[in-house]
Amino acid sequence: MAATAQQIRIAPSPLYRDPIYDGAADPVLVYNHAEKSWWMLYTQRRANAQTNDVAYCYGTNIGVATSTDKGQTFVYKGALNLNFEPGVNTFWAPDVIYENGIYHMYLAYIQGVRNHWGGTAKIAHYTSKDLWKWKYKGFISLNSEHVIDPTLLKMPDGEWHIWYKDSSKGSITMTAESKDLQHWTAQTEPAIGGAPHEGAKVFFFNNWYWMITDEWHGQRVYRSKDGKSWEKQGMLLDVPGHRPEDTPTGAHADVQVIGSKAYIFYFTHPGRKTHFEGTLDQDFTFSYANKRTSIHVAELEFKDGTLVCDRDKPFDFYLGQP
Repeated sequence: MAATAQQIRIAPSPLYRDPIYDGAADPVLVYNHAEKSWWMLYTQRRANAQTNDVAYCYGTNIGVATSTDKGQTFVYKGALNLNFEPGVNTFWAPDVIYENGIYHMYLAYIQGVRNHWGGTAKIAHYTSKDLWKWKYKGFISLNSEHVIDPTLLKMPDGEWHIWYKDSSKGSITMTAESKDLQHWTAQTEPAIGGAPHEGAKVFFFNNWYWMITDEWHGQRVYRSKDGKSWEKQGMLLDVPGHRPEDTPTGAHADVQVIGSKAYIFYFTHPGRKTHFEGTLDQDFTFSYANKRTSIHVAELEFKDGTLVCDRDKPFDFYLGQP
């Protein structure tokens, strides 16, 4: 039965702020089947550290926050230990899937800590039985060493597809296929070409495959009947919201389909007026207000054959078992 206006469980706004570095970004939600709780994994940017240029985005761990009350409260648990070689290194934007009792995580890995954007980026594969202790399985072969932001989905034929950003090809979305989650066959043609973008998320909802990509002024929507040929749609989260911290636009998102509902999780820069706002000061650092980020959730709705999202509209938020 649908919740009445009096029964609506309102999502907190923001849904979550990292209590250590205040830089939670690139969230992904995954259900912990053993604990019957929801885990949020995210890039733990070091927003409250005064660093040269964008160094606060490097040397980042994957932070974990957990919820035992169906998403109403997320509490920081810690950072994952994913090191497989010496040094301080960089981990970005994970995606996690659950297959045959094993969790598989794919994420971008960059060796070392840099002051400015750059570096070789590969996608690393890990496995776990409990979401906390992870075993490094190696890098997956994708014909490029400038790949980040993986998203995965199992297709009806049993094959897994992965989509990811390839900076060497103009920051577009490429794709690969696998039967065993370890050996991948990369496609030579883009899944989504055109203007630069990142942070693709693919999911199935209302009898369509959907992909959203981060164009840095909101989320672009694509739809597909087969998960291969994509039709360009409109934008989501491109208009500033009015909830606390929910501005200016929604960046690098995850989507969870729970029953008949689809929730979009995204991060914002509430101290900015636009996504790329900010100038370096005399010490070549950005201000704390410019760097910090917040995690939010909104409901996606299927309307007139596409997806829409009114981030100010009240909705019933309940993370049940998937």
